[in-house]
Amino acid sequence: MTVAVLGSGPVGQTAALLLAQRGVPVILVDEHERRQPVGSKAICHQRDTLDVWASLGAGCLAGEGLTWTTARTFHRDRELFAVRLPDAGSALPPFVNLSQSRVEQVLDELIARQPLIDVRRGHRITGLTQPGCVEIACVTRDGPRLIEADYAVACTGAHGDVVRRAVGERLDGVSFDDLFLICDIRADLPGWAAERRFYFDPPWNPGRQVLIHPCPGSQFRIDWQVPDGYDLAAEETGGALGRRIRAIVGDRPYEVVWRSVYRFHTRLVRRMRAGRVLLAGDCAHLVAPFGARGLNSGVADAENAAWKLASVLRGEAGDALLDSYHAERHAAAVENAEVTTATMEFLVPQDDRQRRHRAEVLARAADDPAAHAQVDSGRLAEPFWYTDSPLTTPDPSRPFPGRPPRGTLPPPGPGILLPDVTVPAGRLRGLARQGFLLLTTPGVALPAGLRAVEIPVGGALGARPGEVWLVRPDAYVAAVLSEPSTAEVLGALGRASGCR
Repeated sequence: MTVAVLGSGPVGQTAALLLAQRGVPVILVDEHERRQPVGSKAICHQRDTLDVWASLGAGCLAGEGLTWTTARTFHRDRELFAVRLPDAGSALPPFVNLSQSRVEQVLDELIARQPLIDVRRGHRITGLTQPGCVEIACVTRDGPRLIEADYAVACTGAHGDVVRRAVGERLDGVSFDDLFLICDIRADLPGWAAERRFYFDPPWNPGRQVLIHPCPGSQFRIDWQVPDGYDLAAEETGGALGRRIRAIVGDRPYEVVWRSVYRFHTRLVRRMRAGRVLLAGDCAHLVAPFGARGLNSGVADAENAAWKLASVLRGEAGDALLDSYHAERHAAAVENAEVTTATMEFLVPQDDRQRRHRAEVLARAADDPAAHAQVDSGRLAEPFWYTDSPLTTPDPSRPFPGRPPRGTLPPPGPGILLPDVTVPAGRLRGLARQGFLLLTTPGVALPAGLRAVEIPVGGALGARPGEVWLVRPDAYVAAVLSEPSTAEVLGALGRASGCR
């Protein structure tokens, strides 16, 4: 029983490693003969993404990345406010900045040591069919090849049109007219190493925005919003790029490490499951990068797909469990699209009403803290909460309060990612990733044969006497049951396994 993972960017690498960790043989297919580690690309990695990578043996990424804990927002030449990121009681930082190429290098090293992963580089996908299995047609330097697998996870990115067309999907949505210039520079900027800085309408980019992220090795990622038709080559030749950088770094030495121009999109496929193929990452959804919801959401796709495929292939669940992959991860993609579209409308107003709203909010935010929440420079990536999932058993005593204020987390409960806490038996998320886990308060009896760990009343979970918490293999809470019968426990477990 084999899964083909198509595309070996960070999402594909993560999917392959998670599947192999669960004992599933993987064929990892990529069109490139070798990697080209050029540019920072995706740099901003959220705590729960780091947690997934640490569970695979890549805990070094959290330590190598540059930790930042403060997001500062400016309007013209004045700071409006600063947001401190929540620590959530975890040993991992809320975010680190680290180049995508370094992430790929570390994950490649893990893949090379994993005997269940067969890497097929230099395989350009030309077609895909599903005649009772998945058949992937490829072209290599030695001629055509056909790869067969029981299922496939498509992580072929924004340009994965061949795979999307083969399963009857496309990325529908909008593209934004404004462009964004991205430069990685190396410079000594004292005091900027632990902060993300966002500037609305600064004097050195009037009428538009600038975002600055610190990176390891005294590097900084700078994003300028620039008009449609912007010519990077002409700006470099005429010296305007140097003046643009000098306006930020001042009269100090700097080096341009990489630069590029991007146009941002909000696009989604209609279905993230197409028969035996699950679409993940940028192959399934594109969003603007403000808030770092692209790669982080893709890693969440990978984990969701991996535990469900492993359960099906091991005979622990039926094929219907895979329908919940679409139900959960498409809902996450829709939320990310809503959040980032609202950000883009604030950054790049599309009509007079939006322009007036932005001007009024920025003017009020200078003196009125109540207006700070309306200043939208990007709501930072956070887990999606599966409160409406068909796998989740609702608890009327723990209703989901809705999307919490920016920079905060919802209270633990059904559909919420388990807090990163440790009990005498070990780290709860690590225990959960070994399979379905029951957490019991003292004195609760459970049916024989179920894996359970006792937790204290209260604590980080806010557990109440007589409660049983059911946790999924991706560390999401599937149910909270009060003094449950055996039938209630088994019913919640069956629902979380996609059997009901």
